[in-house]
Amino acid sequence: MRIEIICTGDEVLTGKIVNTNFSDISQKLEDVGLSVGWETTVGDDRESLLRAFQLAGERADAVIVNGGLGPTVDDLSQEVAAQAAGVDLVLNEEWRARMEEFFRRRSRVMPPNNRKQALLPANAELIDNPIGTACGFALDIGKARFFFTPGVPRELRRMLEEQIIPRLLARSGLQTAIHLKRFHSYGLGESHVDALLTGVAELVADGTVKLGFRAHYPQLETKLTVRGSDMEDIRRKLGPVEREVRKRLGNFILAEDDQTLEGVVLGELASRQASLSIVETFTSGQIAARLAHLPGAEKVFRRGLVARDLAEVWSAVGLDGASSTGELTRETAEAVARAARRQTGATHALAVLIDLDDGPDRIEFGGTICLAVATEPEIASRRSRIVGGREWVRLGAVEMGLDCLRRQLQNLPVYERIDFEKV
Repeated sequence: MRIEIICTGDEVLTGKIVNTNFSDISQKLEDVGLSVGWETTVGDDRESLLRAFQLAGERADAVIVNGGLGPTVDDLSQEVAAQAAGVDLVLNEEWRARMEEFFRRRSRVMPPNNRKQALLPANAELIDNPIGTACGFALDIGKARFFFTPGVPRELRRMLEEQIIPRLLARSGLQTAIHLKRFHSYGLGESHVDALLTGVAELVADGTVKLGFRAHYPQLETKLTVRGSDMEDIRRKLGPVEREVRKRLGNFILAEDDQTLEGVVLGELASRQASLSIVETFTSGQIAARLAHLPGAEKVFRRGLVARDLAEVWSAVGLDGASSTGELTRETAEAVARAARRQTGATHALAVLIDLDDGPDRIEFGGTICLAVATEPEIASRRSRIVGGREWVRLGAVEMGLDCLRRQLQNLPVYERIDFEKV
């Protein structure tokens, strides 16, 4: 099936906003074995939109149009779609009533211009939007089936997953029983993991298992897309492949499917009825921010300390500030973690301290990270150097700190060499 994505809006065309919707749509389609052949970005101009719809209707089998379904004068998708299909716009009474109820539940009166969102091409199939006022719709233009979607990302994602992808799979003739298995890892680069997993998809000889990756530093997502006649068939195929992935990636797998690293850490702490204090420098408090807002964190998270000056850190945890001078070492991080645990009464304390390279005379830019996890009987620590820009170092330090805490909680080695550090 040949698929085209058309993204609309002057703000997208001019680069004033980053077009994440296209990548979301394309990624979701790829995950279920549907490939995108063309991507077109069009501004809020009737003639340009009409020509884009006509061209897509000539060369594609299915087209997803994103944006232009709002209540304002520059939202043109319904109008131009009707023109391209050669039909009139008509008021969809069902959707008008849904919008009025949407506003009524929020103790508001629907503005008159929202009525425009219920004007659809006469022969359009309505596609529900349970969380917004812009309904989607589908109709044929040329030889292609067009699916019109709202530009609000969360509305788009729900409509895509629940309604549009099932329709596309049915039209494609592909097996509709599909499962996506995901492994999240930290510390291994995409090319490294690709080499480590050579041949795993071929464990299923009929080619119904596809291996893919999505790199978003500092994590890497490894994906297995599996097709089958039903879920039992999928489970049978997936079993040996996922076992091999776990074997080859080992301790670097930090979470699976919808799990997150911070969720795994919180779950491990909660299962022990443990508590946690965090000390971090240069991270803007991002380690604590990843954990403290999660459901259940109120029973685990004890305190977060954020500072840039090491002497301030030592003073805050009750240590002698004079001892904080000199080179940052693992022993420094260990002393801070132990002091923070004692001071707060937490069962676990994580200290992530960073010595950032700076100054015009530096040949390379990066940072030295010293971290420690303190518990009552023991201390685990590591030192690492990450080369790159300030944001690269910050993101790496946050991920390394959380991952080392995960490893300590799961009785894994806190130190294993990662691809992002320099010896």
